[in-house]
Amino acid sequence: MKIISMIPARYAASRFPGKLMQDLGGKTVIQRTYEATVATKLFDAVFVVTDSDIIYKEIERIGGNVIMSKKEHECGSDRIAEAVEDMDIDVVVNVQGDEPFTDKESLIKLIDVFKEDTKQEVDLASLMVHITNKDEINNPNTVKVVIDQSDFALYFSRSPIPYPRDNNVDVKYYKHKGVYAFRKQAILDFYKLPMQVLEASEKLEQLRYLEYGKRIKMVETDVEGVEIDTPEDLQRANKLWK
Repeated sequence: MKIISMIPARYAASRFPGKLMQDLGGKTVIQRTYEATVATKLFDAVFVVTDSDIIYKEIERIGGNVIMSKKEHECGSDRIAEAVEDMDIDVVVNVQGDEPFTDKESLIKLIDVFKEDTKQEVDLASLMVHITNKDEINNPNTVKVVIDQSDFALYFSRSPIPYPRDNNVDVKYYKHKGVYAFRKQAILDFYKLPMQVLEASEKLEQLRYLEYGKRIKMVETDVEGVEIDTPEDLQRANKLWK
């Protein structure tokens, strides 16, 4: 099984423009993420795929593998799909460019899903973290996921799901982490399928897979990591790096 990692990297992030080129312990955020992904030694190859000349030159400067996107894309999955279309691969793992503290053990769990999926019932796999903080559960920036008894995703939402109508019910809430592993065909299908109502409403690309009947296997991890979405996140990341 040939497995690669793709790191989609936009320069013009809406909440924190240019965040991937910010300093983190003496190196840029995107360099840290790229080097951390390579250091796991889990992949046949690691690529950054970007629409930015600045990020392209940064990865080129450090001798990394980088691909320039040919088109404007709505999301990272579209950017990856364009990049892998003509590659001879089986599985591609999407590592977010703003997650420099890439966790090897969690990535191993994702890859193992496909190694164990002999019947090829899984189209993609993704990570989730158990959360208990009520503010986080109610925060629309925290994406929640509910699963069936086999850990396949039933739905993703910015709202608290399931809704706690009876507070005495023992419900576990899971936060979705945006790290995915795709079969090549699943991400190519995604690229060709138009957005539907649920994705448009919640602004969550993973809902497109569910709306078209794709199966998403969720893997629990206890490593939450640090996603750099704001200048405050960058400050926390620098403290953690030190």
